Amino acid sequence: MWHARWFAPGKRVLDIASGEGRHALMAAQWGASVVALENDEDKLETAREAASRLGVEVDFKAVDLEGPWPELGAFDAVLVFNYLDRSRMGFIRELVAPGGVLLMETYLEGQREQGWGPTSPAYLLKPGELATLVAPLEIIHGREVIEPLESARLRIVASVIAQRR
Repeated sequence: MWHARWFAPGKRVLDIASGEGRHALMAAQWGASVVALENDEDKLETAREAASRLGVEVDFKAVDLEGPWPELGAFDAVLVFNYLDRSRMGFIRELVAPGGVLLMETYLEGQREQGWGPTSPAYLLKPGELATLVAPLEIIHGREVIEPLESARLRIVASVIAQRR
């Protein structure tokens, strides 16, 4: 809720690797104009059905996240959750409009020992790495945490809110 100001009416929001649209749908419910990129057609169909049920509009785009992306413009908020492609970070940073923010959260290397989640080093952050990936955006808030989930599972993540000044 304390991030809601980035999703107000008139704000442009991009959700990269949106999955079933959890973040994109919430931003749309708060009044933002939302574009969501996802490569899994089944997840996109689920997200579109949810948008219809909720009575919100989201521009869900089927995009090969490893291939070329369409021209997207700049956004007031760019959301990147549970997705890591170090080679695209420069491009992702450029999607943030002046005054806009990048909200990013993904798994740290320690997640591997939990027996679930990504296991490849390509998809796991080293401690302290996220701050370097979002630079030169200015970090407003950042954290690296171990969070308990249901079923006594743990989630080990790094997250950041970084702003283009």
